[in-house]
Amino acid sequence: MTDGQNPGVSGAGHAVIGEPSRWVKRWAHLVETGGAVLDVASGAGRHARFFASRGHPVTAIDRDTAALESMNGMASITTVAADIENGPWPLPADAQFAAVVVTNYLHRPLFPQLLGALAPGGVLIYETFAKGNETVGKPSNPAFLLAPGELLDAASGLLRVVAFQDGFLAEPRPAYVQRICAVREPDGSVETKDTGVPPRYDLTG
Repeated sequence: MTDGQNPGVSGAGHAVIGEPSRWVKRWAHLVETGGAVLDVASGAGRHARFFASRGHPVTAIDRDTAALESMNGMASITTVAADIENGPWPLPADAQFAAVVVTNYLHRPLFPQLLGALAPGGVLIYETFAKGNETVGKPSNPAFLLAPGELLDAASGLLRVVAFQDGFLAEPRPAYVQRICAVREPDGSVETKDTGVPPRYDLTG
């Protein structure tokens, strides 16, 4: 990967599927049982495969057709080949999901589409590189590094933030990361109207 490439889009790195992100696994329990999941800049689908194995139908978007082809024939996974940085958003404007998952990818103009794709009760699970990463490796291009608190700012007033981290990880390799788990709360939720109890977002995993 060159420094000019967004780390979440096509490249040789997609040849290795790898393990799901610990952050994604940490908050996957908040996603509605059987709810549809959108995996953005999916690569070969480490998270698409993970959620499909948990019984979720998954839509995986990437511009790397070879990476997407590795998921051909897999139950519950629909692949969409699209250059989401240079072309139109490839999904219907009213398409909504129980979860939107993004890791190691940043294209700021897409924030409205990502948040808009969340159904009521939908969960945003987002993790990528942050400012400071330029001191330890790639990516070092500011276009691909979140500013302090940037994901919080993107969710502010729109989503309920369940968890947020902005700091340094020594493993699996040194990296500065920022990550968020946030929920689009349903208005007048059934839980509140029927029981007086607001939705419970289990922090125990």
